[in-house]
Amino acid sequence: MLKGFKEFILRGNVIDLAVAVVIGAAFTAVVTSIVTNLFNPLIGAIAMSDSLNNALTLTIGEAHLKFGAVLVSVINFLIVAVVVYFAFVLPMNLVKQRAERLRKKGVVEPDKPVTDLDLLTEIRDLLAAQQSPPQSAGKHADPLP
Repeated sequence: MLKGFKEFILRGNVIDLAVAVVIGAAFTAVVTSIVTNLFNPLIGAIAMSDSLNNALTLTIGEAHLKFGAVLVSVINFLIVAVVVYFAFVLPMNLVKQRAERLRKKGVVEPDKPVTDLDLLTEIRDLLAAQQSPPQSAGKHADPLP
């Protein structure tokens, strides 16, 4: 039981996930601060309220429906989505596309780490070269049957 847990914890994916969660939490705090301290007062000023959270509030009896607070959450989400896409997803997709183009050409970048696929391809090529009969060439080569 402990061996399986140890293998699970020592996987690279778990460490990567933990780092992503910590970075995501820190990033969320930055986005929340931007929305709360910049967008919220700006939109609140346009709506003649102290902040967007208090703007667009509908009161029915004792209930307060805060549409502005919902709008703040939507703005938070959109900012996070845009930054994650342009800062992480798009660059990673471009790197993957470039690596795939180079891999198809048979070019491996010297400053990049060699992947398992690169090693397996090299091993396959070496085995294929060893199994094929030697090819002689020139004037004195034996004619092929």
